[in-house]
Amino acid sequence: MEQSSDISQLHLAADDARLAAKPTLHGKTYLVNGQLREWTGAFCNVKTPILVRDSAEPNIIGSYPMLTEAASLEALDAAVRAYDYGRGAWPKSAITTRVAAMEKFLEGLRSHRDQIANLLMWEICKNAADAAKEVDRTIKYIADTIHALKSLENSQSTFVQDGGLLAQMRRMPIGVVLCVGPFNYPFNETYTTLIPALIMGNCVVMKLPRCGVLCHWPTFELFRDCFPPGVVNIISGSGRETMPPLMATGKVDIFAFIGTSKAADALQCAHPKPHRLRVCLGLEAKNPAIVMPDADLDLAVAECVTGALSYNGQRCTAIKIILAHASIRQEFLAKLCEKIDSLKMGMPWDKDVLITPLPEEGKPAYIDELLKDALSKGAKIVNGRGGKAGRTLLAPTVLYPVHSGMRIYHEEQFGPLVPVREFSVIDEVYEYMAASPYGQQAALFSRDARSIGPIVDVLANQVSRVNLNTQCQRGPDSFPFTGRKDSAYGTLSVSDALRVFSIRTVVAARGSDGAGLISDVITSRTSNVLRVDYLF
Repeated sequence: MEQSSDISQLHLAADDARLAAKPTLHGKTYLVNGQLREWTGAFCNVKTPILVRDSAEPNIIGSYPMLTEAASLEALDAAVRAYDYGRGAWPKSAITTRVAAMEKFLEGLRSHRDQIANLLMWEICKNAADAAKEVDRTIKYIADTIHALKSLENSQSTFVQDGGLLAQMRRMPIGVVLCVGPFNYPFNETYTTLIPALIMGNCVVMKLPRCGVLCHWPTFELFRDCFPPGVVNIISGSGRETMPPLMATGKVDIFAFIGTSKAADALQCAHPKPHRLRVCLGLEAKNPAIVMPDADLDLAVAECVTGALSYNGQRCTAIKIILAHASIRQEFLAKLCEKIDSLKMGMPWDKDVLITPLPEEGKPAYIDELLKDALSKGAKIVNGRGGKAGRTLLAPTVLYPVHSGMRIYHEEQFGPLVPVREFSVIDEVYEYMAASPYGQQAALFSRDARSIGPIVDVLANQVSRVNLNTQCQRGPDSFPFTGRKDSAYGTLSVSDALRVFSIRTVVAARGSDGAGLISDVITSRTSNVLRVDYLF
C-alpha cells in the first residue's frame, strides 16, 4: 500500500502527553497449581501498534513469559491432578460451591474492568468504546452463565420412570480442557469457553494468545484466590512450542480453540487418541453481504460498512465480501465508497474513531499482498482514500470488480479490505456459497418478502445464521453461535456452551428397592449428583 504522510501523522508525536500515560505491564508470572510462579526464562516484548512519528523504534508496553515445553506440561499435570479422573474436589463439588466460586471471581473482575479495557485499547487498538464493551460483555456473560447453570440444574432435579427403571439424568464434567483464545477478542472469546468449562466442573489449562496477552494478567490473582489449586492454570509463550506437546500427552479431554482451521487440524492430529478428544472450534469465515435489486441502499450501505469495518474488519463475523446485483451495483458502490471515505481514522481513544492501527505485526504486509494480487488481475481501488497507509494504520480500501482468480475472493482478509462482486441472477450467489469452504453467516438485503423467503431457505442450508437487512454479527449471547464446513465445530451460546463442556450421565435403579435406595440417598444428602435441590 502507498505510504501516506497524512495518515502517518495520525500516530503520536514524540512529546505527546498520552505516551506518558501508556500502560507498562511486565508479566513475570504464570499460574500453575494455585501458585503464581516467577518465570526465570526468556520473555517476549509486547509492542503496541500505536507508533511514534518519525521513529522506527518499537513502542513497548510490556512483556510476557515464553514458557518452555516442560513448564507447559507441568501446568497440564496440575490440571490432571486436580481433576483426578473425576475424584478431585472441583469436579465432585456441589453446584452451589462452583456457583459461589464463580460469583466471587465475577465480583473481583468488576474491579479490574477499566484496567483491562485500557490494556485492550493499547495492545490491540480496539477503540475505547469497544474495549470497554468487550469487558462489560464478558462480565454479563459470566452472570448469564451462572443463571443458565441454575436453570439447567433445576430442570434436572427430577426423575424419569420407564421400563421398570427409575432414573435421574444430569450433565457432568468431562475432564481436562485446553482453552485457547484469539487476539481480536482475547478477553471475551477466551471466556466464552473458559467460564462454561469451569462452572461445569472441568479443570483448565488456558493458553494466552500471543497478541492480546496483557489483558489477562489482572485476573491471575483472582483465579488463584477463587478456585482450588490446579483447577485453573495459565500459560503463555510460543503456541508451536507449548501446545503440540500438551496434545501429544493424550491428557487433554476437550480442546477449545478459536483460530485457523490449519492450526486446529494440526493440534488435533497431535493427540494420540483423536476419537476421544472433544473439540469446540471457532475458525475462519468469509461472510457475504448480498444486496438485492429492491434493497434499501442507504440501509445496506450503513450495515455493510459497519459489518465490514468495525474493528478494521478483524472479526470472524465481519462481512468479508459484498455481492451486489447488477441493477443497483453502480449506485450502491458510489454510496459505499462515499461512506467508507468518511470514516474517521486515528488512535483508539479518539472520539468516533472506527479505523485504528492493526496489532498483528505481519498484517499490513499481508493486506498489501492481497491488494497487489487483486490489482494485477483486474480489480481497481474505487474509493478515494483506498490503498493508502501510515505504517500500522491502513485506510479502508474498496476493490471492484473481484473474481475467483483473486486471493481476496477466497481468503479471509481479517483487515480493512472490502471486495465487491457483481451478480445478475441469484444462482451466482448460490454457486459462490456452495463453493466456499466456509459457512458461518450471510447478510441479505431486500424488501421483497416474496423473493427473500426462497433465498433464506437456500442460505439457511449453507450458513448457520442469516441476517436480514442487518450486518453479520455475534450475539446476543443467548443466540447459538456456530458455523458449517470449515467455520466451526460445536455451538456456543450461554446455554449451549454448558452442554459442550459436559456429558449427560444417568443414575438408574430398578424396582421398589432401588427407588427406596435412591430416596435414602437424597434424604441423607450424601450425594451431590442424586438430589432434588432447587437453586435460586
